[in-house]
Amino acid sequence: MLISTKGRYALRVLVDLAETQQDTYVPLKDIAQRQDISEKYLEAILKTLVQSRVLVGLRGKGGGYRLGKAPEQITVGSILRLTEGSISPVACLGPNSELCPRMADCRTLPMWKKLDEMITNYLDSVTIADLMGQPDGGYTYVI
Repeated sequence: MLISTKGRYALRVLVDLAETQQDTYVPLKDIAQRQDISEKYLEAILKTLVQSRVLVGLRGKGGGYRLGKAPEQITVGSILRLTEGSISPVACLGPNSELCPRMADCRTLPMWKKLDEMITNYLDSVTIADLMGQPDGGYTYVI
């Protein structure tokens, strides 16, 4: 499993908004500048987060983005599934995968299932609130 920049940036933005948000909307350019992400690429990521109601977007003067849920309610696992599609370690365990003709005889399948379960349980146990306030380069949660 390799997490793309889309997944990593989504998490960075959510932590950024959770740490800096008052009850106002934060302009896209401010987020992009703080996170050193191009506005165009960031806009595509934020669109996905708004469509899933993780973020709320407001256009126009005074517009921008804010969290749609409390940081404690947003899990890393949910965001990575949203941005990556699948966080399964092998294709045969992905959400829309076709049944492998070798599944019945696959000696490694139980291992992959256990790893998939461990990854899912761990990422679903970490919230945006858990990532807030980490020291620069914090090693508590590596994503």
